[in-house]
Amino acid sequence: MFQRNPCAATFATLFNFEPPATEDEIRASALQFVRKLSGFTHPSKVNEAAFDRAVEEVSDTARRLLVSLETASPARDRETEAAKARARSRERFG
Repeated sequence: MFQRNPCAATFATLFNFEPPATEDEIRASALQFVRKLSGFTHPSKVNEAAFDRAVEEVSDTARRLLVSLETASPARDRETEAAKARARSRERFG
């Protein structure tokens, strides 16, 4: 039976930022997704190849997606968005 994780991770938005998402950010997001999907933080040796392959495939797919998306909205500034996130965190957690 599927069990919900009450501490579900929030994935960072990578689209429509200036400067654009870096390769490291895309890979980190893919790694987070594969960890969440598989339930493994660090896979066993027997699952390591499949896990690493999944991270690479998700990274490639995410990169293609980010390049192909279009928007009429102006690109968001990373520092401004980070400041907003810090303010929300202070409001929520004190």
